[in-house]
Amino acid sequence: MAYWKDVWEFPNSNEYEYKYAGNYGAKGEKRGKRKKATPEQIKKQNQSNREKKMRRLIKANFKSEDMWNTLKYPKGTRKPLGEILKHKKAFLALMRKEYKKHGEVLKFICRIEIGKHGGIHIHILVNRLRGMDTDVLIQKCWEHGRVNHESIYEHGGFKKLASYIVKQPDEEMEKQLSLFPDEEKKQLLSVSTSRNLIRPEPERTVYRRRTVRKLIENGPEPTPGYYIDKESIHYGVNPYTGMSYYHYAEYRIKEINSRSSPPKKEEGA
Repeated sequence: MAYWKDVWEFPNSNEYEYKYAGNYGAKGEKRGKRKKATPEQIKKQNQSNREKKMRRLIKANFKSEDMWNTLKYPKGTRKPLGEILKHKKAFLALMRKEYKKHGEVLKFICRIEIGKHGGIHIHILVNRLRGMDTDVLIQKCWEHGRVNHESIYEHGGFKKLASYIVKQPDEEMEKQLSLFPDEEKKQLLSVSTSRNLIRPEPERTVYRRRTVRKLIENGPEPTPGYYIDKESIHYGVNPYTGMSYYHYAEYRIKEINSRSSPPKKEEGA
C-alpha cells in the first residue's frame, strides 16, 4: 500500500504530514481496524480541523508583527447586530481606502463576538502597514469607541490565535446567543475574510516502496536554516481510518517579517 507526505510551505515555517499503513508504511503492512466515531469525537475532530485550517490560513498571509485588534463600543452600549454590520462595512471601506493611499492592499480575517454580558465587539486581524503607525490608522477608521491592539506574537502566536478565532461557544455564551434570531446567531459564529487571501494547499508526494521507519525511529531532521518544534511532533494511529500518521512543523531560525517574497529553500532541502 502506498503512503503519502503532504508539505505545507509558509514564509517562516513548513508543516509535514505523513499517512501510512501499519507501523512503518512498509511493504505488506496493512491499516488497522476502523472504529465508529461517537458524536462527541466527531465534534472534537471537526474543531481540530477548523483550528488547523485557520492556523494555516494565518501563516500563509500574515507575519508575527501583524495586528490583532478588538473594535469596541463604549461600556454598556447595546447595538443591534444590523447596525454593527453597517459599522463594520464602513470601517473596512475606510481601511481599504487608507491602505490604497499608502500603496498597499488590506488583508483581514474578522469575527464578530458577543461578550459575557451581551455586548458585541469586533475582532479583526490585519496586515501592518510599512513605515507608519497602523494602530493610529485603525483607531482613526473606527469611529465608535476604543480599539485594543496586539501583534500576533503578543497574542500567543499562530496556533493560539487560530484557536481563538474559530472557538465554539461555551454554555454561558450559548445563553447569550439564544437571545438572537437564528440568522443573527449564524453571523455571530461565522468568520469573514478578505477575498485576496492565499488559500494554502499542500504539495503531496506519494511513495509506493519507501517507508517512514527512519523518521519514526530517529525523529525528523530540520531543513537547513530551520529548527524542529518538538511540541508539534505527533504520531499514532487514527482509530477512525485505521491509518497511521506522523505530523511535525519546522520554523525558520531567522524569521522574515518583510512583505517581500521569502528566499528559496537552501540546496538539498
